[in-house]
Amino acid sequence: MNNLFNSSTLQSYFSMEVLRIATAGSVDDGKSTLIGRLLFETNSITSDKLEAIQRASQRKGIGFLDLSLLTDGLIAEREQGITIDVAHIYFNTPRRKFIIADAPGHVEYTRNMITGASKADVSIILVDARNGILEQTHRHYYISNLLNIPRVIVCVNKMDLADYSEERFRQIQQDFIDFCSKIRAVSQEILFIPISSLYGENLTTQSSKMPWYQGRPLLEILESMEVHKNELKLPSRFPIQYVIRPRSKAHHDYRGYAGRVSSGSFSVGDKVTVLPSGQQSTIREIQRFTESLTTAECRQSVTLVLEDDIDISRGDIIVPDEEIPELKKEFTSRICWLDKAPMVPGKSYLLQHGTAYSKAKISAIDFIEDPATLQKIEGSVINMNGIAQVQVRTARGLPIDHYHENPANGSFILIDEHSNNTVGVGVMA
Repeated sequence: MNNLFNSSTLQSYFSMEVLRIATAGSVDDGKSTLIGRLLFETNSITSDKLEAIQRASQRKGIGFLDLSLLTDGLIAEREQGITIDVAHIYFNTPRRKFIIADAPGHVEYTRNMITGASKADVSIILVDARNGILEQTHRHYYISNLLNIPRVIVCVNKMDLADYSEERFRQIQQDFIDFCSKIRAVSQEILFIPISSLYGENLTTQSSKMPWYQGRPLLEILESMEVHKNELKLPSRFPIQYVIRPRSKAHHDYRGYAGRVSSGSFSVGDKVTVLPSGQQSTIREIQRFTESLTTAECRQSVTLVLEDDIDISRGDIIVPDEEIPELKKEFTSRICWLDKAPMVPGKSYLLQHGTAYSKAKISAIDFIEDPATLQKIEGSVINMNGIAQVQVRTARGLPIDHYHENPANGSFILIDEHSNNTVGVGVMA
């Protein structure tokens, strides 16, 4: 036991990068089986869980191990054979840790898919080789594009039921590319892999059944993807979560600003500006637990200590002097409505951007867009799961970035002031 959990092993484990994956697929595309197969092939299933799956497969009277049962956690999901809620599945290999957001793909669960995929580094979209590209596939890619997910992997599944045909695979690939060309361009890497999740073809090892596919298997691609590389190049943003003022006499003059670097990086000696006040200072120290850092990068939670004793509170944001965003009270946004009660222009909501709050209104609906057909529709209200372009007005200026330029600082949520429910999510267009 000591050999398994020595300090060097634990340090290596906790220092591994985490890749966040969003998965989507239409009914019976085999998404749950794909995830189950990845867990099985990476030895991420406990023996008792595996035995339970074997017994359940026998009860169903099928002649194979039904790995889809590993992810269909709700009783309704097992009974209907569909995914309803977002499930987060964790597993790791010797090279990397993974978190899969298994999101539903049905139109009535669009809001679940958007919330599940909002933090993804890569989106895996499944397509049934027999059915090809469907309207649901269009919807899945539209959301991946809207959320600016940097990498999309299109897994053409059930190739065993299409005689492992290269011609069929290439046709689906071209159909997908044709649809992508109709959507506004963002910087996305799109890969195509022919697979059979039921038999594990091209998942962890290259399949001998499809020698015409010269690419790497899915897991190898996921293990080698660079994470957070582009986030370091984005404008640096540090939303304040908490102001640390110790009560002890020894540290009565200490003032630290705790938070998480949402994008870019900060270093000791950087000239910074605090928004919305516009006060300026210099970073004197960067602290993380009991250690001092010279640089804090995106996704790191740290405490900044400034040279000057200035008034800063939760909801403020620290930015470099050379990367100061404009404070905006009016801006164009794409939103997805989450609430059962429709969104009506003119109603007051609470808008949360990072750690900041502001009163806000949707002043106008430009259009409502159908993600499957890209048709733009006029409308006076936005119903649940609807996606629309709107005009937003806020009571205070927000240091918000365009989402395609800096996703970490370009999104917000809308909260109903009476129920305190999150009713909408949006990105600055």
